[in-house]
Amino acid sequence: MKKIEAIIKPFKLDDVREALGEIGVTGMTVSEVKGFGRQKGHTELYRGAEYMVDFLPKVKLEIVIATEDVERCVNAILETAQTGKIGDGKIFITDVERIIRIRTGEENQAAI
Repeated sequence: MKKIEAIIKPFKLDDVREALGEIGVTGMTVSEVKGFGRQKGHTELYRGAEYMVDFLPKVKLEIVIATEDVERCVNAILETAQTGKIGDGKIFITDVERIIRIRTGEENQAAI
């Protein structure tokens, strides 16, 4: 089992969720996060004063899936979240040792 964490632009969330649903992803956790990479933030004007926005709004998706489904999931995220501009985000893939569904006590594949 693998955990995919994807940091994407907020306006791409609905497209990514729909694409993942089409390939059979049945659940995910979504968090609103802030951060920066190469973008290094930007300046904005508010009531005539210019100020620096260091942390940009992003959305973090967390998905746990079977190892054999990783490539399809990653491709779906890449195809829908990519704009070709700086700040599109990143995808992290890590191993998951064990999963337990709290309600039933099911474990691993049955708990996904």
